[in-house]
Amino acid sequence: MAKTLSFLDKSFWITESDENPKHVACLQLLALPEGAKSTEYVPNLFQEIRSFARATSPFNCAVKTVLGYPIGFAPVKKLNMDYHVQIHKVADVTNREALDGFVARLHASRLDPDKPLWQYHFIFDENSDSFAIYARVHHMYGDGATLVRWFQSGYVSHSHESKFTPVWALKRLRNKRREPASFYKRLVGVGYALKTAFDLLIIFIRIFMKILRVNPHYMPIPFTGTKTVLTGQVKAGRAVATMDLDFKRVKALARRTRSTANEVLLCAFDIGVHKLLQDHGQVFKKALFTNMPINLRKPGEKTTGNKIAIVPVQLAHGETDPYLRLRQIVVNHRIVKHAAQHARPAAFSGYTIVIQSLALVFEWLRLSSVVKPIANILISSVPGPKDFRYLKDAKLLACYPISTMTPGGGVNITLMTYAGTANVGLVCCNKNIESLQPLARYVEEAFDMLEASVDNPRLNIEDIGEQVDTVPVSIVSDH
Repeated sequence: MAKTLSFLDKSFWITESDENPKHVACLQLLALPEGAKSTEYVPNLFQEIRSFARATSPFNCAVKTVLGYPIGFAPVKKLNMDYHVQIHKVADVTNREALDGFVARLHASRLDPDKPLWQYHFIFDENSDSFAIYARVHHMYGDGATLVRWFQSGYVSHSHESKFTPVWALKRLRNKRREPASFYKRLVGVGYALKTAFDLLIIFIRIFMKILRVNPHYMPIPFTGTKTVLTGQVKAGRAVATMDLDFKRVKALARRTRSTANEVLLCAFDIGVHKLLQDHGQVFKKALFTNMPINLRKPGEKTTGNKIAIVPVQLAHGETDPYLRLRQIVVNHRIVKHAAQHARPAAFSGYTIVIQSLALVFEWLRLSSVVKPIANILISSVPGPKDFRYLKDAKLLACYPISTMTPGGGVNITLMTYAGTANVGLVCCNKNIESLQPLARYVEEAFDMLEASVDNPRLNIEDIGEQVDTVPVSIVSDH
């Protein structure tokens, strides 16, 4: 029997194209066991993993459609392991820039819609003491929180030569079949739906009041982002970069600045993106926006599928002091969080569906380069394991999430915390930008400067690519 799909799940299928595939992925770096040779160990591991030809849901399921419209998942009789698990030999797996480029080419292609929507790619060379795995899964299978939980379950906390089951073959608890709802529960459900609709109406009223400048302190107005070389109609081809940040330093800085780790990272990414755009001759008179995914699950909830809201957040503008830019982001970020806390999760999810559906329609009509984007960048974070994990006896060194492109383009930045480090994956359409390696360097520099600026207020970003209208200095000004 086909598994049912939510509207958000279906949207990833309906709007997918060769130019904008809707899969998410991760690049895993692993260390060879002591004394092992890559030319023997990796091919042997590859052959062993290929032998797990029986998968569990959803990895054994293809999309069931009626006239091209997805209605659910249906199990396939047999997996084509030659397609799902592949191996590649490269010149030097430790050359990060070359590895990122190789992954970008894999990431740009579309998964076969007639097969279960996942792939594993082993990447190795002849001499290195490490190898890589690029794994990708269609966004229909779940959001970032779901996929990270699944992939974690395929790894063990200690090196073990024989104990191993790949993620697609792991048995998972099935959801209990729901009993028919009683009349009382149906009545409660109707009441909740009405309250959700009221919350959604309030959200749109407040957005409209902000358009009229009656209520300026609310979430950003959709489709008011700034056009850049990163935004517009998404084309075929991807640029990928990966980088690391010491997450202990991030958390320590967040404590010192009375902010959150996400807000500290937002500030560093904002400065880095401004510098990248400045390299391409772009300066701005207003703040850029980020799309911020919000996990709508309750604490401890382990539902599958997609249960997120994606809303725009205004970033910083007009300050060359990194610390003052951070304070701007803190205020803007908490305006959105306050709005989310005062609306039912279903209402916030509904708001996401409305604005993202419009963006998807613009993309489908190829109008994304005509209208303004919802946001310029998408930044999301997923918590990962706090200790090191192993794939059999191969130590997992890092795991870089690489997401899909949002309608309207921009750069998608995703990070996963793993063993005290933030593993960051950056991806964009390469129609105007050939490489994201400069952005990775700029983000590292921005974080170092933000950290130093707390104790040294004289530090500033000399050229961040912003235009600020000069105003007469008041007699009460501090300047």
